[in-house]
Amino acid sequence: MRWLPALYVAVLLAVEPITPVQWPVSFLLVALPLVAAFAHGPGFVAAVAVFALVLQGVLAGTPCCAGRAVGYLWDRHYVAAYLSTALVGTLGTILAAHRVRRERTLATVRTVAETAQRVLLRPVPRRLGQVSLETLYLSAAAEACIGGDLYEAMPTAYGVRLLVGDVRGKGLVAVETAATLLGAFREAAHDEPELTELAHRVERSMSRRAQQLQGGEVTEGFITAVFAEVPDDEHVVRIVNCGHPPPLLITRGTVTELHASDPSPPINLGMLVGDSYHVDVEPFRPGDQLLLYTDGVTETRDRTGAFYPLTERIRPWATLSPRDLLAHLHEDLLAYSGGQLNDDIAALAAHRLPGGAHP
Repeated sequence: MRWLPALYVAVLLAVEPITPVQWPVSFLLVALPLVAAFAHGPGFVAAVAVFALVLQGVLAGTPCCAGRAVGYLWDRHYVAAYLSTALVGTLGTILAAHRVRRERTLATVRTVAETAQRVLLRPVPRRLGQVSLETLYLSAAAEACIGGDLYEAMPTAYGVRLLVGDVRGKGLVAVETAATLLGAFREAAHDEPELTELAHRVERSMSRRAQQLQGGEVTEGFITAVFAEVPDDEHVVRIVNCGHPPPLLITRGTVTELHASDPSPPINLGMLVGDSYHVDVEPFRPGDQLLLYTDGVTETRDRTGAFYPLTERIRPWATLSPRDLLAHLHEDLLAYSGGQLNDDIAALAAHRLPGGAHP
């Protein structure tokens, strides 16, 4: 785009000598300032407008080929072209100044959004105790940086505690709800010895926040979530599933969906449907992997409208490390959807390393 003005002038100069005198291609120089305004600042556009005026005068007063008349410099139609070029140059300069201001504003907003995302979804360590971790976050909007999907991993006295959640709702309310949930989890994960009590604690925090909201924001801001705990002294994983898609257990090349035996209510709906939370205990031995994800993964559609078959697609990658597993998942989701994601996506892969526990 930055070279477009030069290319535009080069094409005009190449065409001018071969056109009849009654078809002066130099009139097309009127558009040159607007061409420059696409990629350059106001100062450059103003200079281009002056250059276009001078070049129009040169082309009008100079014979371009044999037999062509000379001296059209001050003909009325050329004077009209000069005035038009000056006007378009002025408008192009204003347009370029406006574009530059908007680009600077957008850059500032994106910087703030990226900073907010680092605070909201801070990087998860690659290893916590006997668990190696990897995360994936994809935004459905190209310019968006933060949304309602969330994840976290905390080392505690009770083992490594994991969280993946999805706030129902959009906009700033969803982001604020996600921030409140993460703050509650980060605090309570160290205090509550039981995973069910951790879910109760987070529910109480979110209920207090919901009371501060009005109308539909209370019920629209509920969160589906999975709490998981990998203790240091046992080869198991404890899971509390609060209305969320089932985690996948990857062991010895097989992939198993860990459906809740007694599903718990989503966070922030406990006050309406009862806040009874239940824990499931599953084997989680060295070499096994646990994949937690939001429904943006399984609700990704191809061109025919078919949902992404996560369990089937992930089987060929069952022996990969968490990093390679999520890299393949990322590429496959984009390929499956044709690059058109309709929802935010968050995923967390946890791999149990050898040592540090007994069967």
